[in-house]
Amino acid sequence: MVAKLFPANVHVIERVLRFAIGAGALSLVFVGPQSLWGLVGIVPLATALLGSCPVYTLFGFTTCPAKLKKGTIVV
Repeated sequence: MVAKLFPANVHVIERVLRFAIGAGALSLVFVGPQSLWGLVGIVPLATALLGSCPVYTLFGFTTCPAKLKKGTIVV
């Protein structure tokens, strides 16, 4: 059931980039302007840790080469 809800659809390189962007944005809550807008970084951080993007799942996209199936759209 969890595999259907959170299918692996994010490539490893994309996961690393999402993690770096999310951690950088989240750090803005504690350093720099100390704005709550940095909490937006939770979204890319969570998708990086899960390896699944809900928007990709919604539209049937994948960047994960191991999960490519016939009829799947590659971004």
